[in-house]
Amino acid sequence: MSTRMRLMKELMKSPKKPKPQLREAAKKTSWNILRGDTVQVIGKHPENGKQGVVKRVNRKTDRVVVEGVNMRPRRIKGDPERGIKGLTVQREQAVHYSKVNLVDPVTGLPTRVMRKILESGEKVRVAKRSGAVIPRPEILSIRKRPVNATVTESCTPDAAAWEITYIPNP
Repeated sequence: MSTRMRLMKELMKSPKKPKPQLREAAKKTSWNILRGDTVQVIGKHPENGKQGVVKRVNRKTDRVVVEGVNMRPRRIKGDPERGIKGLTVQREQAVHYSKVNLVDPVTGLPTRVMRKILESGEKVRVAKRSGAVIPRPEILSIRKRPVNATVTESCTPDAAAWEITYIPNP
């Protein structure tokens, strides 16, 4: 078969439908669980009752990675040329978003969350169990990938960047 025919066949294929889990995840517009929150595993999950801090939130697949929960062995390949042996390490695997609940800061138990706007106009998360405000985690103020602050010769100096170059005609 010629290359052109193969390309045409590929183009004529119907697009694959995403999996139901991905379709449901795409429908969500707001998330109550953020990176740095303390959560507890609930429902029919082998790790039911364990608490931990959220390390990563994957919004595309509706999953969260919780520190010390859902540990699975991962194999790391060795390199015989450099004398490194292969080994097996325990790493956290993602848990579905529906299987974890935020921990109430007052009672220390899992709780559902509602959103509220304070008199100051600030939007906050409120625990349904105790009515306490759940603060945003401090770790969110720190960038995950730090900004590169290395100044090189190709960088524009501050004086040139702030210089007024446009003068409108009167």
